[in-house]
Amino acid sequence: MASSNAEVLADGTGVDRRARLQNTIDSLIRLRQEVVVSYCKLSGVSSFEKRDIESHRIAADQLRSFCQVMVDYTAMGHFEVYQRIIEGKERRQAVKDASDEVYPAIAETTDFLVDFNDKYDAFDGSSEDIEMLSGDLSRLGQIIAVRGELEDQILAALQQKK
Repeated sequence: MASSNAEVLADGTGVDRRARLQNTIDSLIRLRQEVVVSYCKLSGVSSFEKRDIESHRIAADQLRSFCQVMVDYTAMGHFEVYQRIIEGKERRQAVKDASDEVYPAIAETTDFLVDFNDKYDAFDGSSEDIEMLSGDLSRLGQIIAVRGELEDQILAALQQKK
């Protein structure tokens, strides 16, 4: 009896679909938070107050770990949230409108994040790599912040009841 009720919910009312969507959104937000925390650690910023006085050395394994979390976050957004929109399968007008407005910029952030990952795939911690990375980290932080703001617009539209 319970399994037939679950089937009715999944097929009849969409409750199961909405619960899966909410779970996906929650997971994406958790991954984004993990990216931000990992970014702060990578950048050597333990707190806003100490950001100008801390010295920091980036280890290759720390950068690889950060890049893996960043790639997981980027992939989850693309394959779990945006793919349906890209393929034109989304029917809700609010989601379509939000996507039309912000998805092109999200795609640009995706390109930047993927390029960053590719660029630092062979990072070995040399002084040349460190110098190049320090310049790119500032831009990366901006990109992560912008992506989160844009993404929130689509996520809000996805969570609307209508």
